[in-house]
Amino acid sequence: MMNQIFKKIYTTTILSLFFLAFVQAQTDSTRTLTVAGNCAMCKKRIETAAKMHGVETAVWNAGDNLLQIKYNSQKVQLEEIKKNIAQVGHDVDNLVATDESYAKLHECCMYPRLENGKIPEKKTITTGNHDHPHTVTGVVVEENQKGDLKPIVGANLHWVNLPTKNTRTNENGVFKLDHKEGFDQLVVSYVGMKPDTITIKDLHEVIMITAKGNVLMEVEVKGIRRSNYIDRMTPARLEVLTGKELFKAACCDLSESFETNASVDVVSADAVTGSKQIQMLGLSGIYTQLTVENLPGPRGLASPLGLNSIAGTWIESIQIAKGIGSVANGFENMAGQINVELKKPQNSERLFFNAYANNMGRTDVNLNLSQKVGQHWSTALLLHDNFMYNKSMNFSHNGFRDIPVGNLFSGVNRWFYENGKGLMVQFGVKYLNDDRTGGQIDFNEKTDKGTTNRYGLGFDIERVEGFAKIGYVFPENKHRSIGLQLAGSNYNQKSYFGLNNYDSEQQNGYANLLFQDIIGTVAHKYRVGASINYDNYNEWYLKDNNFKRKEVVSGAFAEYTYSPSEKFDAIIGLRQDYNSLYGWFTTPRIHLRYAPISGTTIRASSGRGQRTANIFAENTAVLASSRKLVIQSPDIYDKAYGLQPEVSWNSGIAIDQSLQIFGREASASVEFFHNNFSNQVVVDYENPREINFYNLNGKSFSNSLQTEFRLMPAPHFETRFAYRLLDVQTDFESGRKTKPLLAKHRGFVNLAYNHHAGWSVDYTLNVVGQKRIPSTAENPVEYQIPTASRAYATMNAQISKTFGKEKNFTVYVGGENLSNYFQRMPILAADQPFGNYFDTSMLWGPLTGRMFYTGVRYFIK
Repeated sequence: MMNQIFKKIYTTTILSLFFLAFVQAQTDSTRTLTVAGNCAMCKKRIETAAKMHGVETAVWNAGDNLLQIKYNSQKVQLEEIKKNIAQVGHDVDNLVATDESYAKLHECCMYPRLENGKIPEKKTITTGNHDHPHTVTGVVVEENQKGDLKPIVGANLHWVNLPTKNTRTNENGVFKLDHKEGFDQLVVSYVGMKPDTITIKDLHEVIMITAKGNVLMEVEVKGIRRSNYIDRMTPARLEVLTGKELFKAACCDLSESFETNASVDVVSADAVTGSKQIQMLGLSGIYTQLTVENLPGPRGLASPLGLNSIAGTWIESIQIAKGIGSVANGFENMAGQINVELKKPQNSERLFFNAYANNMGRTDVNLNLSQKVGQHWSTALLLHDNFMYNKSMNFSHNGFRDIPVGNLFSGVNRWFYENGKGLMVQFGVKYLNDDRTGGQIDFNEKTDKGTTNRYGLGFDIERVEGFAKIGYVFPENKHRSIGLQLAGSNYNQKSYFGLNNYDSEQQNGYANLLFQDIIGTVAHKYRVGASINYDNYNEWYLKDNNFKRKEVVSGAFAEYTYSPSEKFDAIIGLRQDYNSLYGWFTTPRIHLRYAPISGTTIRASSGRGQRTANIFAENTAVLASSRKLVIQSPDIYDKAYGLQPEVSWNSGIAIDQSLQIFGREASASVEFFHNNFSNQVVVDYENPREINFYNLNGKSFSNSLQTEFRLMPAPHFETRFAYRLLDVQTDFESGRKTKPLLAKHRGFVNLAYNHHAGWSVDYTLNVVGQKRIPSTAENPVEYQIPTASRAYATMNAQISKTFGKEKNFTVYVGGENLSNYFQRMPILAADQPFGNYFDTSMLWGPLTGRMFYTGVRYFIK
């Protein structure tokens, strides 16, 4: 059925593309583009890049960030002009400059990145607006007769009111000067130039002072950078969380990086192990592809505790894409993709230090170091150490530690090389060691392990990974490039849960070769490649059960992008793979983007995904409960536990609308995604004495509807409101039921105020609706619980203050779950951990109550 539907969509799309190519042919040669920039240096750079062969005039205005161009559409395509502008580091309409090109801009030119093709929130200039003590920033440049600009190093500046307090411009012509109430006249002087006095119109924004013929004048610079935005240009709806967004919470590791986000939920997988799990579109995190810089992230056996292994201070940004992904990234994406971009050696701080501690006994220490080595090389060392030694933390007073104690250490050493001639190389190594012990509060591993004296659990995990990315851009054709991605890892886990032992090993190897180019013009792009993924699994459950498998998946893919104008994009992808266990399979995918009018963007996507389940690693409650494990297959040692691979089709549509409310930028969005499984490994908890695994016999689907509204009601004040409705159902052996332990309704509010004096205040409210709880009616009365949870709300808040001339020292304090709501009975039969009714899997709410923390951050550029 789905194959027929997709074929119809495919055919209709092809016909639509030819029709749109005809009706949307551009006849006018005068256009207005939004190009992000700050100053006169930006103006020179943007106009030079825009004046390609076939472009008659190009004029950029810093006041409104609009570029007026007149060009011959027979000689040059509009997308080619945009591409040229983006290559020099400036976002333009529906094209984002790469982080590398943006990082090469002058210090003064670090403009606010475009959101939805628009400059973020503008401010109205009024003389003396917010006239209070703070630090102003500016740049002094000199313009020669040719119009070229260069920074003036060593220019002197002081306020008329305070001539004894002055500053000098640095090697980039940039200065910082403390401002006090009533100060608005700035004296600028430089050897060989006549001193001049300038009245500053806006004391908040970057001050641009240009010297030409000994005449100095101020240029207004406007705009702020948002911490969370929707990328307007990509056919797939991409939500970007910047480093500024991550600082809204303590964000010690990746699992805590989504606390201020409405799209991703992170929940505890059970009541004793401390493992966290992502939920997106109402589906478990195993259906969301997690990548690190588009290389495989923690997957397979490493997925349960993988979120804890990536430190928050390592992260430069996070991109969240819902629905089906690109075929270039593989076939496993079924509900979405989360890509984590780590800090790059070539443009990150030389030193970044973070220390965190909370009242529950947890301490985190992070240290990032980066260094340029010669002209072409740079390297970085990222370190993370987590300590938890509070054995008595037990909010529910059931005698069990809410969080295992121990130590987690992880580190990354990475290298970057660029020769300036098109060749870029990145490579590095990652290491993780996680050693923790949990269970009953008075459990002693030395005397109680392997006995029924007290219940305990522990795991000792070591993971080593190597990675490399090699890319080459052809100098004679900037649109043509070739890249090779390589990764390999070794994962080793030794663990025990009461009297149950579970040890596992996984070796993984991955390679992906990509080539991309255009066909004639940038309206027609293509990408082709081939990949191979090797997994060697070895699992020992209860010592006597050894599950082994080697799974090799190799394949090739092709992807075509059609962009006849800035209003329309279509990406059609197809990949063919061979799985050494299950044979050949095909993965078609399509993405469409249409912007009918300014400010409105409509996206649609559809495609297939496939993955192999790892039932033990992905369901830790199997190991930490007395439920009987039942795998319903003819031969549980055949292939992957004798079960078939999971296959689903995901289709979705999203609409984003930019608005003007009370003269301020705002946006609203609505999205709907439907995921339908043609096969699923069903995890069945409906019998309280068993946990059953079997192939789907019937239907399993999820529907996700989410709306979101964003507004800046006042300067420096960001607000986001969201509501999500989920309908997730599966045909279990006992009948069709909604997914257990999943809320149908969720409300979200995030408020963030950032004052230029260094103060930041952030508040997040989550309202979670009722969840269905599998029946425990067959248990004794004392071990029965209701079939539905309560609705509840959690609140997080943080206040931070930045100090220092370079604003490089920050102190932050905050609290999580301020409403102090937690599940009162997270473990069934906690008084009989070795009995028949002990169960840690019925966790539907927060495991811990109110928590407070504090920390410091310090960096050197």
